Amino acid sequence: MINESPRVRFAPSPTGYLHVGGLRTALYNYLFARHSNGKFILRIEDTDRNRYVEGALENLLETIEWTGLIPDEGPKQGGDYGPYIQSERLNLYKENVDKLINAGKAYHCFCSPERLEELRQDQIKARLPQLKYDKHCLFLSKEEVLNKIQSGEKYVIRLNVESGPKVMIKDIIRGNVEFDRSTIDDQVLIKSDGFPTYHLANVVDDHLMKITHVIRGEEWLSSTPKHVLLYEYFGWEIPEFAHLPLLLNADRSKLSKRQGDVAVEDYKAKGYLKEALINFVALLGWSGGDDKEFYYLDELIDKFTLQRVQKSGAVFNIDKLNWINAEHIKNQKSEDILPFLKNTLLHSEFSRISYTDDYLLKVIEAMKSRIVFYSDFLERSSYFFASPNEYDQQIIEKRWKPETPGHLRILIEEFEKLNNPAHDDFETALKSAAEKLQIGAGKLIHPVRLAVSGIGVGPGVYELLEILGKEEVIRRINTAIEKIAV
Repeated sequence: MINESPRVRFAPSPTGYLHVGGLRTALYNYLFARHSNGKFILRIEDTDRNRYVEGALENLLETIEWTGLIPDEGPKQGGDYGPYIQSERLNLYKENVDKLINAGKAYHCFCSPERLEELRQDQIKARLPQLKYDKHCLFLSKEEVLNKIQSGEKYVIRLNVESGPKVMIKDIIRGNVEFDRSTIDDQVLIKSDGFPTYHLANVVDDHLMKITHVIRGEEWLSSTPKHVLLYEYFGWEIPEFAHLPLLLNADRSKLSKRQGDVAVEDYKAKGYLKEALINFVALLGWSGGDDKEFYYLDELIDKFTLQRVQKSGAVFNIDKLNWINAEHIKNQKSEDILPFLKNTLLHSEFSRISYTDDYLLKVIEAMKSRIVFYSDFLERSSYFFASPNEYDQQIIEKRWKPETPGHLRILIEEFEKLNNPAHDDFETALKSAAEKLQIGAGKLIHPVRLAVSGIGVGPGVYELLEILGKEEVIRRINTAIEKIAV
């Protein structure tokens, strides 16, 4: 082990947005570090300048901060550290690649794009099993290399993959994986613009940052033998590897934007709680060994191990995410939801209406077990904030009979007798009206719900009546009697 205290890193590229797959990688690194009393480090891999997107870094840091997966070494705006940014460490990569060149483990390549494409086409025509660089420039003398550099010829620096035994990788998730050296290309380490490729910068930084475990997506498994060779060439201790399973669409194709949202920002904008998104993403390839699916972050930290991460791809099930989001809302304290409901109302058609905190807390208690998003307080129960303008026609046809207006007038008489009624008082009054009318209570319950809410579903009818209050309930019943015709 490189270090008794595990050190892991999340190393995204600022290329647009944080993919949910990236969030899972960050989360698993974070959970592993916290579970094992290690360190979680953030590193920005921005050396591919062709893919760099202006503003993406700021967006990335903001999104990571929103998730709550705060690293031990960045980001901390205005603080004492990080995040580490690779474009600010170019001298470190040059120093180390020079060591490889001097040892014959890397070399300058001056081949033009035209020659490389011609080589590629020739290999395709020859049906070679592996398309690789032919080491043409490896055999240039030191003098030839120096002359070409001095004359201004563009070049890259390549890894010199030498013949030898198979490259063995011990992967915590996948077990032993081996690669024949003949399949490993002389990968570019330094590009013609002077920036390192992922392969070099990743290995140099992981070594200098004393990373003990490299936890990343399955797509990097094929690159790992190049990294192992670099560790060997440098004479550095190799970290442990753990390659996470792919994220899949419902049809088991690789998760992509073509079939739905893949950016964390999209889910944030739609109203998913960070706690729910973290909970859901944690289950995309990992389980605690039982049927439990509802977790808070501290519970995930307590139970997480890489040994329980599966090899096979994990399906991104939006219905499950919705269920988890609903469960987290249901388990929140109403007082914690209150600021979000007030903010939602502030940006709605009800912004000019004043509601007391006590009233809104009652609404939250009545509805939080029935919603998926905070926005559902308005979309599913707007009747708490304004009288219904229309009534569900299907419920009218099913529940509103010619005799219903007369029944409701008798009910109003019973309600008018009440003084500051609570839940039980409304129930007693309704049952008293039903007895007078010699009808079942249901023939009053369904019409009165329709009258006060406009729909046929919602919290318990007596709870609904208590929240709205006696005067408002009577006013709404009278309005419904006038408006609803059968």
